Amino acid sequence: MAALPLATAEVCDANSHLITGGELRALQPIFQIYGRRQVFAGPIVTLKVFEDEINGCDIGVRALASHPMKANKKGMGEKHVPVTIAGTRICDGEWLYADTDGILVSRTELIV
Repeated sequence: MAALPLATAEVCDANSHLITGGELRALQPIFQIYGRRQVFAGPIVTLKVFEDEINGCDIGVRALASHPMKANKKGMGEKHVPVTIAGTRICDGEWLYADTDGILVSRTELIV
């Protein structure tokens, strides 16, 4: 994780050419905040997990929602699988920038 995450608004302002070219994408504002970190940035590792007891963990997680029905937990999840959320494909190795304003995904690490 990057030591000092960039504010998503600043990232957008400084990289409008990457937005136009599709290298930087803003995800739809449909995510809930889980975990103790509200602001974070770093390389993406995609995970498919069935765990809802993460709010006490010192990590940043954005997810669509929790679900009240019991999961069929098999003691395993999936890692390094591309995911598509609200029409945006997200892959391992891309960079994520998240704060209370939203989530950005970039093909490469960005510096403002």
